[in-house]
Amino acid sequence: HSGPVTAGVLRGEKSRFQLFGDTMNVASRMESSSDPGKILISEETASLLKKQGKEHWLVQRPDAVMCRGKGLMITYWLEIGRGHSAMSSSEDCGVTDASITTFDGATANAIQLANKKQADSKSQARLINWNVEVLKKQLQQIVARREARLQNAAAAGLSAREKPIMRGNALSEVQEIIELPAFDLNAFKNQRDPNTIELGKTVEQQLHTLVTSIATLYNDNPFHNFEHASHVAMSVTKSLSRIVAPDINLNKKASIGTMAKSLYDHTYGITSDPLTQFACIFSALIHDADHTGVPNLQLIKEEAELAKFYRQAIAEQNSVDICWELLMEERFKDLRDCIYQTTEEQKRFRALVVNSVMATDIMDKDLKKLRNNRWEVAFSGGMEEMQVNNKNRKATIVIEHLIQSSDVAHTMQHWHVYRKWNELLFREMHKAYKEGRAHQPPSEFWYKGEIGFLTYYVLPLAAKLDTCGVFGVTSDEFRIYASENLKEWTERGEEMVKKYVAKYEENAEKQETAPPRQTSSMVNFTNTGTIEEEEEGEDGTVEEYENEP
Repeated sequence: HSGPVTAGVLRGEKSRFQLFGDTMNVASRMESSSDPGKILISEETASLLKKQGKEHWLVQRPDAVMCRGKGLMITYWLEIGRGHSAMSSSEDCGVTDASITTFDGATANAIQLANKKQADSKSQARLINWNVEVLKKQLQQIVARREARLQNAAAAGLSAREKPIMRGNALSEVQEIIELPAFDLNAFKNQRDPNTIELGKTVEQQLHTLVTSIATLYNDNPFHNFEHASHVAMSVTKSLSRIVAPDINLNKKASIGTMAKSLYDHTYGITSDPLTQFACIFSALIHDADHTGVPNLQLIKEEAELAKFYRQAIAEQNSVDICWELLMEERFKDLRDCIYQTTEEQKRFRALVVNSVMATDIMDKDLKKLRNNRWEVAFSGGMEEMQVNNKNRKATIVIEHLIQSSDVAHTMQHWHVYRKWNELLFREMHKAYKEGRAHQPPSEFWYKGEIGFLTYYVLPLAAKLDTCGVFGVTSDEFRIYASENLKEWTERGEEMVKKYVAKYEENAEKQETAPPRQTSSMVNFTNTGTIEEEEEGEDGTVEEYENEP
């Protein structure tokens, strides 16, 4: 509940700080009428959340609550990050095969949901730990490089002066050129092994808490969820690790310094700056936080508060804002000091995150055109500019395309991976249609839309990665798998769409007519098995196809 309170410390043997007033009384009475393990909020608090564009977190409670002294109250359930809360095992709850005899369908569904949440919780814990380890290694690289640079500098520079950043400005912050650090041979020679760097327990704990908090910001969507974010982060990490400068591989006599400078030039400085790589992985992790399960265009049609506030790149700007505000909390101060220590580093980190996340909105025609123009300027060879600017221009646009390709990496992986995530995206859009949040069922456009998506977006994207020459064998793999998936989908796609539809209609029918169950065995809730690979944002192209993220 939200409202004015009086605060103070009462005298006596049990002195303690307390809050008093009508607001506290209402909150206490609401608590007694709530359900265990759920968060009940008043209309006043719900109104505040709606003003912040979070109405999709709210589910109105169907029955009014009788509050003594207030009468009937309209209340709401707060449901954010559904499906990610830790659940105790069925054994801990005293629920075993032996103890279950007969119960009605509602009880069966409740146990099924509890077991699914338990499995989801374990799976999410693994994803959180993996992301923490990846980011930890990047932090070790950052600290090692910073130490080496400071050996060659008179001072470390000014401490970063963190100023609050207003919500809703992320799109306007997109930069055409982000300046990366110049190559420092002495720093490279003086840098010690990053694996020997001790970040300290405080920083490591804060990093784990941050990643866990980001995970809770993801909604329980079939496709756009934390597993998808982890998959994108995994693809970014893999691509960065496989960057190689082919012209120096055969020169075994070249000095280590010469090879490092060649790699720096070949990758436009991306691989030589640990902070840039950390920013890329961090951006992948946050890029779909709080995704509502419907495209930006649908939010505009619904006149959602988020759409009114952001107007363009709605989901993407919201993800940046909520995750940046999270990182800026006082409890992560030590972690921020590890990521950046100067104003220059902080600005570069922010710029890289904003550019990367904004690049994942591929449905906006204006933004798509601007990115294409930036690519042409950087790689067409028709514009003369200073060598440093040209390098940074190329690095900036390559980073954007790196996260774009990672966002749809499942389309450029083995057929069984592509098929799995394709069905998850279909399910998400089918769910939106059933909820009245889409104008037509996905079955009407899915087959042809997917052909258009692969033909007009995925394959050209793979070609661009090959053109920039940074990612070596990775770009070849992307192109080959995308071509094979297009061929396979063209032959089998129509049949698969029919199976999708039949499966969901059958499941819906079973849910409506399910009799009481006599076993604790759980049906396959996800229909496709446990999700072990992360999902990719399969965003359809603007004109040629309709399969939107």
